[in-house]
Amino acid sequence: MPGGDPSTYFRKGFGLKAEVQDELAADYSGRLVDRMREADYTLTVGDVTVRLAREFGFCYGVERAVEYAYQTRRKFPDRRIYLVGEIIHNPHVNARLRDMGIEILLPDAGRFDFSTVRPDDVVILPAFGVTIHDFNALREVGCILVDTTCGSVLNVWKRVESYARDGFTAVIHGKYYHEETRATASQVRKQDEHGHYLIVRDMNEARLVCDYIEGGTTGDQLMAKLGHAASSGFVPERHLHRVGVANQTTMLASESLAIGAAIGDAIQRTRGAAARDRDFRTFDTICSATQERQDAVKELLLEPIDAMVVIGGFNSSNTISLAALCAAQVPTYHIESPEAIDPDSGSVHYRLPGVHHKEADDADWLPSRPVRLGITAGASTPNSKIGEAVARILATRGLELPELD
Repeated sequence: MPGGDPSTYFRKGFGLKAEVQDELAADYSGRLVDRMREADYTLTVGDVTVRLAREFGFCYGVERAVEYAYQTRRKFPDRRIYLVGEIIHNPHVNARLRDMGIEILLPDAGRFDFSTVRPDDVVILPAFGVTIHDFNALREVGCILVDTTCGSVLNVWKRVESYARDGFTAVIHGKYYHEETRATASQVRKQDEHGHYLIVRDMNEARLVCDYIEGGTTGDQLMAKLGHAASSGFVPERHLHRVGVANQTTMLASESLAIGAAIGDAIQRTRGAAARDRDFRTFDTICSATQERQDAVKELLLEPIDAMVVIGGFNSSNTISLAALCAAQVPTYHIESPEAIDPDSGSVHYRLPGVHHKEADDADWLPSRPVRLGITAGASTPNSKIGEAVARILATRGLELPELD
């Protein structure tokens, strides 16, 4: 994303890291998590054993974004500070920023209203990034911009921009309404106004693209199902000849790779191996932190685990992906915050894995027999919230945490 005037555009913080570290630690660190790390990621109290995945919680990009927001408040104590959408998908973190006087601007039908922003205001861009349209609108206002866009997201932007420059349509594995995917899709037309994209949510939608490529369905039929997730002026007959696959960085890695392979195979079956080499590109643009957390969950599930608790926002894509991995093998409870576990009633409020925006309550989720629970958390979940969840799990069984130094 071009910075414009360097005096009003910042991507590297304000040199106030040391000044905000104590505040960050107080808000987000967790002594219980540190204790579990030291004990081989394990805590046993009574007949409950909790096993923590070896990679979990805050990633570098999230830590950086949150730290920059704290630095911004410290740097501009008397200015109005806005945040374009949620900085990350964690309700506790966003609530904390509101407590600090940072106003979160929420979109209406996918568009932001910047009419209240003045030149002397400060605007924070979230870890997901923003669309080119929104970025340019803020530059026209002339306000100070603090850009916390994750480096992994920037890598995807470079990839789809290169696709457009070379005449390839970007097929993006992601959620068309997600902030990151919307920002990525906008990059397709950064250099070339004729660039195009098509967003597919999962393998089922990718198969629709494959069916079209192989002549099993018409362009009109494809657009009737996926037109809402395509660039304006998208014509399958013209824009699905040369294809480059990319993905939202927080999707399920195995599915992203499978989608790329399926589209490449469809081109090869239809037009031959030479066409695949010439007219198809694919790269794994899942961020390393997302991959590490998914790999750690797979490793944990090799053990005897009775159930998994996955902690993170219900709108957090990387958390949803973790829950999907777990639910394929064991009962899984994706909770948004520790408060979802009610020790008094013994119930849990959770998001049903694999069901869009569907939540449920379970009063019998924790067996009365000796139990081994697995715990992991999305990349936007603070360690403090993981520790609180473990404490509530134990309290449900009438157990107390061991004393912490």
